[in-house]
Amino acid sequence: MKNAGILWKFTSILLVVGLVGCAANPQKDSTTDAPLIPEKDPWEGFNRKVFAFNDTLDRFFLKPVARGYRFVTPDFMETGVTNFFSNVGEVPNALNNVLQWKWGKAANSTGRLLINTTVGVGGLFDVARHAGLPKLDGESFGQTLSYWGVDQGPYVILPFLGPATMTDTVAMPADWFMDPVSYVENKEVLYGLKALDVVQIRAGLLEAEKLISGDRYIFIREAYLQRREYLVQDGKVEDDFGGDLEEFDDDF
Repeated sequence: MKNAGILWKFTSILLVVGLVGCAANPQKDSTTDAPLIPEKDPWEGFNRKVFAFNDTLDRFFLKPVARGYRFVTPDFMETGVTNFFSNVGEVPNALNNVLQWKWGKAANSTGRLLINTTVGVGGLFDVARHAGLPKLDGESFGQTLSYWGVDQGPYVILPFLGPATMTDTVAMPADWFMDPVSYVENKEVLYGLKALDVVQIRAGLLEAEKLISGDRYIFIREAYLQRREYLVQDGKVEDDFGGDLEEFDDDF
């Protein structure tokens, strides 16, 4: 989403573990007790094969690399790397907020970018939050399209890239265009930054992924789709009892 190169998008998945609850359990046919294939995932057979490929790659390559990175990297350096990429992400956040006519949020992202890039030493320190500019949820062009009524389309698992919807997949070139890192001319530096972003995110989720239970494919699918809906609706989602769950008020 925000960064099309983030493998498996575990951030989106695990940020809503608390909202997923029993959603990890699929509905079943009362006559056969077999899991139903939801309309949102008509390509489940294909998706599961790609998911297995991605999961294997993660298990035998990305996770060991992330563990090694965490072992040798001091906590303050990890925090600095996280802050740096978070600061870079304020550029697409601001652009997409403008496209969605969310002027207050666009101003918040722009302010954070300016303050953290200068006073925060290139974004290594999150100074802006102490100035009353908190970090808000990320925005992507796929979310922008959905904000204006474009249907999210079927759920799909992309090789190497992980969970997405068809709308998010179509929007990936725009996400790449909005990402400042994509304009680094030196290819070695470019690929190094992208790889560092992926490894840092994966390292930060080594403990959190233990919360995944049951069918991993279903858990991740439901969490991803609920997280996406949460972002598109700016934190306003409806729970199973018909009430509204609102994490944050949109005061901007």
